[in-house]
Amino acid sequence: MNRTIEYKITEEQNGLRVEQFLRRKGYSGQNLAEIKRMPKSVLVNGKHYYMRQTLKTGDDLVIKICETACSEKIPPVYHPLDIVYEDEDIVVINKAAGMPIHPSLNHYTESMANALAWYYQEQGKPFIFRCCNRLDRDTSGLTVVAKHLVSGSILSTMVKERRIHREYLAICKGSVTPSEGTINAPLVRKPGTIIERTVDFENGEKAITHYHVMDEKNGHSLVSLRLETGRTHQIRVHMASIRHPLLGDAVYGPARCPISGLCGQTLHAGILGFIHPRTGEYMEFSAPLPDYFEKLLRTLS
Repeated sequence: MNRTIEYKITEEQNGLRVEQFLRRKGYSGQNLAEIKRMPKSVLVNGKHYYMRQTLKTGDDLVIKICETACSEKIPPVYHPLDIVYEDEDIVVINKAAGMPIHPSLNHYTESMANALAWYYQEQGKPFIFRCCNRLDRDTSGLTVVAKHLVSGSILSTMVKERRIHREYLAICKGSVTPSEGTINAPLVRKPGTIIERTVDFENGEKAITHYHVMDEKNGHSLVSLRLETGRTHQIRVHMASIRHPLLGDAVYGPARCPISGLCGQTLHAGILGFIHPRTGEYMEFSAPLPDYFEKLLRTLS
């Protein structure tokens, strides 16, 4: 997607090469290499500049990102989208439960990526799908997608450095005790499977989940969870590991769900916070519980 980003060089930035300045703004080496290949992509005071040239106080630096390609193997297909926020750099979406993030063999045209490809195709804009915090198919809630290569790189770095704030709500089996705590249990892929994860204190990757119980009724607990790390199925595996699996979780929960008609785990990504990749300002978004989740809470009360 095309994007023009403007910077005003300050006294503190005087004497930096263009490449140095952009690296301090979070541009990756790959970003710089791709921008170099784009025509007239670096302008200073209206004139073409090279990455090695020096900037002066008061200079107007303009970066022109021109992406003409679209994501391969993501056919544009209409699906309704709940867009919570959008600007030239990012789009924040409240994903519905049951919608995959990416196309897969069994869900090739049903994903959020398909819906976004259609959304931008209708606007005549090329779009490469760059989702920065992925959710499981049956998990509802907030996710952020970068609209160009620079915002994608900066947000990906934030995820790796654990600078994305994520809070979830889940309905768990049983009375969770203690009512507040931290689960520090490394995770690995379960042998013999592609999808499942399991706790492995010797070989697992670091995984930390903080939780506290908000309510308890009829043998179930409404739990608020905050991720410190973001491993695949982390919340689901961690809660199952302390014998309080998520209601409806067919992979890590009981073989038979006590609530008929419930499809998938009751997990909602309700709060998402991060520093905007362009402005540097902290932004936080919230999404209400979906209707089925609210109805389920009333059923259990």
